[in-house]
Order: sequence, then C-alpha cells, then structure tokens
Amino acid sequence: MKGLYCRAGVSDAEPKFVIQETSLPDVLGSHVVRVQVKACGLSPLDLKLIGDVGIQKDFIPVGREVAGIVLQVGDKVSFFQPEDEVVGILPLDSPCSGLCDVIDIDEHYLVQKPEKLSSVCVAGALRDGLRAYTALHTYARMAAGHTLLVMDGASSFGLMCIQLACYHGVKVLTTSHSPQKHTFLEQLRPSVAKVIPVYKGSSDLLPVVLEETGGLGVDIIIDSGVRLQEEQEESEETKLLPHKHDIISVLGVGGHWVTSHKDLQLDPPDCRLLYLKSASVTFLNDEVWTASSSQQGRYLHILKDIVEKMSTGVLRPQPEEAVPLYEATVAMETVQRHQKTKAVVQL
Repeated sequence: MKGLYCRAGVSDAEPKFVIQETSLPDVLGSHVVRVQVKACGLSPLDLKLIGDVGIQKDFIPVGREVAGIVLQVGDKVSFFQPEDEVVGILPLDSPCSGLCDVIDIDEHYLVQKPEKLSSVCVAGALRDGLRAYTALHTYARMAAGHTLLVMDGASSFGLMCIQLACYHGVKVLTTSHSPQKHTFLEQLRPSVAKVIPVYKGSSDLLPVVLEETGGLGVDIIIDSGVRLQEEQEESEETKLLPHKHDIISVLGVGGHWVTSHKDLQLDPPDCRLLYLKSASVTFLNDEVWTASSSQQGRYLHILKDIVEKMSTGVLRPQPEEAVPLYEATVAMETVQRHQKTKAVVQL
C-alpha cells in the first residue's frame, strides 16, 4: 500500500513530497477504526509547528482531512460499525497518510458523514469549516447583531466565515482581492452588507468600515494574514494584505481580532490603541483540537455541526475539482508553495 509523505528539506530547502510504501498492523487497537478512504483534502504543512510539538520524523504523512467507509472496528469502538460513512481529520502525530487506500484512526477523531454529502466536498472543506467555527464561535463569541469584517472573503476559509456568520444574524463586511472575486462576493446569497475592493492600490478600508458601522467600528475581524510594516519590495499577494494598524483602527470597543498571522508583532502604540478600545487579539490555531485531548467532546460536536450544516446547505463551499491519486504529489507541491490553495484527491 502506498501513501504520500513529506521529506522535510535541509535548512531552507523546499520540502519534497514522495510516494512511500506503508503497511497497517495486523491487530486493530481497541478504539481504532479501519477506514477505506474515498477522498482526502490537501492543506499546507506547517513544518515548524510539527517540530514545535516534538514530532521528529524523516517522513511526515501528508493528507489529513479524510472521508471514507468503515471496514473494521476495534473491540471497544462504540460510535461506529462496518459500512458506516465517516469523515474526520487525522491528528498531527498520525503514522498514516490520508492518501493511503486504507487507514487506521482513533474513533474519537471521526464523525458520521450525512448520506447526501459527497466525500470530495466534505474532505475539501472540513478544515476551513473547522477554522471558521473555531474563529467565530470559540474565540470571538459571535452573536446576532454583531458586525464582522472578513478579509479575503472569496477564499475557501473566508467564504465559510461569511456563510456561518450570516446564518447567525451577523452583519458581514468583506474585502475582495480581484474584480472577479468582487463580483462573486456581491452575488453571494445570503448577501454581505459591503464588499470592499483592496486590489485598486490605496485601500479605503477605514472610511468604508466606519461609514458602514456609524463610526463605531466592527465587533469581530477575521484576517488571512497581515502586513507588519510597509516595505519597498512587496509581492502582489502581500500588497493585498491589510496593515496591522488598519485592522486595529477599524476594530470597535470590546472587539475581537482573530488572526492567522503566526509571527504577529505589536508595537507599544498598537497595544495602546487596543487597550483604549478594550479589544483583544486571538491567534487562530485549529491544530489545538487534535493536539490536545482535553476538549475532545467539544471538538466532535463542532465537526458534527459542520457536516450537518454542509448537508443542509447552510455552508456551501466552493467545489474543488478532485485530482486523481497519480497527480497528488504535484498537487501537494502547489498547495505547499501557495499556502492558501486547496486540493482534493479522489481515491
């Protein structure tokens, strides 16, 4: 049986993705479920995080968002039985690659997949759904009547945030990174209150947000990265990111800023402005759910709610075109290089 693995580069070299032979143990663990994988989502690998939590491997399994059918269960498994359709996210320390035909996974990382929800759809969108749910419910304590600003709303993560917020009666503002994305966001249903273009050079983020909120600012901001300082030579992608001061400026009193920026640095004036607004900054790391078992029940409740909302149409992810297994290596290299892209492999 073959699986996709990452051979971490030496020093600053790019990681290499290789197909490796792998095998499963003959005896199934007590709480382990053996699953035939139907689809696997590919997301960028955070090699630094993997090293920080003490995982030292020459070959790191790739592909963790999986959907499939239960083949066999351990003697103490109580949630599933053979032929159940399941979906879940493999933990960081899983020895299995999600791109294997058959994998072993602890039952506490899986939930039932609704019958009418396709394996490709749920495998491609599960992580972004988890990130959106964690950002809005767990960290920002979203409630009806709040105002939310989502950066890059046309991204797969941004779209999940918008749809989840609209469902709960939140007023949503968002930014667009291209004319095509701007048109897409304006045509969304349920509709957002305002789409702010940031691809035209100088951004009107502050005046537009203040106008839309009556000068009060927004209650919640979800970013997809920020600029820490103005630089002479910036990539096209970096130029579209908001400056940290712009984000703090549009935040309202008691607001929550949920950031995906791993190395955020706040200067004393930034902290002073946050203090004056009694606002908070939270770092979004969705890996904490599988890296710590202290809130496993809550995590499973979130996964179950996400797949149910996908099944009923509350969350409607942009469909990802599934690639065959023989293209998985190239697809993963693209995902790792561009960081914000997604790919789904159909097995």
